[in-house]
Amino acid sequence: MQIDKKKILTFIGILIFTIIIIIFKSFNKTENQNKINYNEISSNSKQEKPLENISIVEKIKIHITGEVNNPGIIELNVGDRIDDAINLAGGLTENADISKTNLAYILSDGEKIYIPSVFDENITTEVALSSNTKININTATVQELEAISGVGESTAKSIIEYRNKNRKI
Repeated sequence: MQIDKKKILTFIGILIFTIIIIIFKSFNKTENQNKINYNEISSNSKQEKPLENISIVEKIKIHITGEVNNPGIIELNVGDRIDDAINLAGGLTENADISKTNLAYILSDGEKIYIPSVFDENITTEVALSSNTKININTATVQELEAISGVGESTAKSIIEYRNKNRKI
């Protein structure tokens, strides 16, 4: 009888020890998944990472002017769009003309966004690049247009063709 009690107690002890190890490993694994490897983020900055994997939200500042209720410098999250900037600037005025504005354009730090008026004549639409160089799409060459993010040769040629066909004389 004495041997059976020792075996049972030994078995229970091993079982409790195994359960404690499993719980500890599970807790440790969950804790490691919640940490951000900052070196990995900075070394792979060219690769897009899903925003839901990053717990720290980076901020950007842009300057919005023109036909918005509260023009000025506003702070946005990385990945926000012109539509978000307009909302933070108090919305559009009744004279705003957004027909030539890409509301889905993703903003980056330091950009200036101008919302035109319906009364503006011969609007010069400018796109601010990250190097703070501005390109006037009304006079830009194919090469200058290709410098804009997301504009390739065929899009640049289409812009110039459209510009030439619709030029007011």
